[in-house]
Amino acid sequence: MGSKWTVMIVLLLADDQELRFGALRRRMPGVSQKMLTHTLRQLEDDGLAHRRVEPTSPPAVHYSLTALGDTLVGPLRELKRWAETNMGTIDALHTSAVKSRRDQ
Repeated sequence: MGSKWTVMIVLLLADDQELRFGALRRRMPGVSQKMLTHTLRQLEDDGLAHRRVEPTSPPAVHYSLTALGDTLVGPLRELKRWAETNMGTIDALHTSAVKSRRDQ
């Protein structure tokens, strides 16, 4: 759970049940194809996401959360809510600390 991309993928899959690779990438500005692939593989390896491949040409690859992945959604939504509530305060404190260090 150390990656911002992991959190974003889990929350996107929670909202949409199942998404194709391209749809995930479009909804995640700034993520590279390599990073998205790496993060999805980690989620699969950890048992949090399921990969389904349709045998089309080219193959259509879909991702969804597993039952274990679903248990992560509530805590992540709460963390997201906390961050959104406190973002202004954190930014102000950070700016003040940086300015204070610079003035020393």
